[in-house]
Amino acid sequence: MSMALITTPAGVLHVEECGNGEPLLLLHANPGDPADFDAVTPLLALRYRVIRVSWPGYGQGPAPQPPQSASAMQFAELLVQLVSVMDLRNVSVIGNSVGGYAAAWLALCHPERLKALVLVSPGGFSAHTRWTRAFCRFMGRERIVRIFVRWMAYLYLRVNTPVVKAMRMRAATMHRSPVCVAVNAAVWRSFTDPAHDLREVARRIRVPTLVLSGRQDPLVKVEDGRMAAASIPGAHHFVMPCGHAPFAELPELFLQVVEPFLANPPAVATSVKG
Repeated sequence: MSMALITTPAGVLHVEECGNGEPLLLLHANPGDPADFDAVTPLLALRYRVIRVSWPGYGQGPAPQPPQSASAMQFAELLVQLVSVMDLRNVSVIGNSVGGYAAAWLALCHPERLKALVLVSPGGFSAHTRWTRAFCRFMGRERIVRIFVRWMAYLYLRVNTPVVKAMRMRAATMHRSPVCVAVNAAVWRSFTDPAHDLREVARRIRVPTLVLSGRQDPLVKVEDGRMAAASIPGAHHFVMPCGHAPFAELPELFLQVVEPFLANPPAVATSVKG
């Protein structure tokens, strides 16, 4: 696994690469780490040039300055710039949660560079209620993140595997890093920004898309996954018996569903109405 810091006009991103073939981006959640994909990376690397991105402030990536400026929209713009700077073409993307939001935004900005999207419990497609807005504001407080982040992983990761255990361990120690806490809280706050809502603009996406939902995911529910698939022309939706991160919780089933889609993504009509 090679590692590098990539400087873009929007900031710096840490990436890890392995394997050979067409490029495949793996984008983690908030909070998260490229290691969240450890259960599926070795098999994906047999066919693809796997590029695992670390969002600023997580993994080995440098934090935005100040860390409180982090947002889902900032991550998405960084991804757009990263793909341009690395000159990635015919690229597939697997994005989880905020990573799914960034992947969808990339498809809007650079469809000509993309081959396929796999949006795993993607952000940006939830219909906010008074309760969900209050919850985002609650999780957007750094003192709350310090208390709850170590326990949240037990709520949204529902199938116990070695990778899930490692994810929970990382979450259990995240509260010790003021930078990680600040980034996590800031991203939660950004979820209520109108710019985070992709439901209408996603109708312009013309990239083959597979949406995966976890039946037991309390954060991005199955209904949100259905909304994502309904918003993106030609998108397919598959529900898995797990929580927020099926690639870590049910890696074998995840690969059974995802690998055929990536190998032969269905054609999507290219015309856009409206």
